[in-house]
Amino acid sequence: MANFQAKMFNKKASDPKNKPDQITEAIALKPGQSIADIGSGGGYFSLRFARIVGEEGRVYAVDTKPEFLEYVKNSAREEGLDNVIPTLVSEDKLDLPEKSLDLIFMRNVTHHIPNRVEYFKSLKRFLKPDGRIAIIEYKKGKIFTFRGLFGHYVPEETIIQEMEEAGYSLEKEFNFLPEQHFTIYTVKK
Repeated sequence: MANFQAKMFNKKASDPKNKPDQITEAIALKPGQSIADIGSGGGYFSLRFARIVGEEGRVYAVDTKPEFLEYVKNSAREEGLDNVIPTLVSEDKLDLPEKSLDLIFMRNVTHHIPNRVEYFKSLKRFLKPDGRIAIIEYKKGKIFTFRGLFGHYVPEETIIQEMEEAGYSLEKEFNFLPEQHFTIYTVKK
């Protein structure tokens, strides 16, 4: 069942209507960088980022489900990617090297996080001084959709406000995704 879910997550992430090429271009990764893909699911973006950052870079595929991380590990092995590090997290207990990350990437995950302001504050210790956080989250959607009925979204203005409270500045805002909003933040100087 987990493999099926992981494949479905990857299928949705890779769907051209969800603009994976534009997302990747917008975050402007470089060879040698270190990234945490928080809520990596099936690992579509983890593997994509691993190809870009190359052997000198690192991608931490972070998830709460060991079966997803096993899927990511096997997929990385099949593709010959040695720079993907599956990282199990229990709810809000994230363990990554401090001051090591150029980017923290969070796609469709913030609606699962309780106490987001505190969580966002806790991420600072993992970022390099010029590190960034990219957040993609669902828009509200129609009332009789899964998102509308079950609150499977966080409004963009809420995330911007919470990131501001947590000590970040909005660096960029993108409007090309049909069902999501996309923002990038830096730590306030």
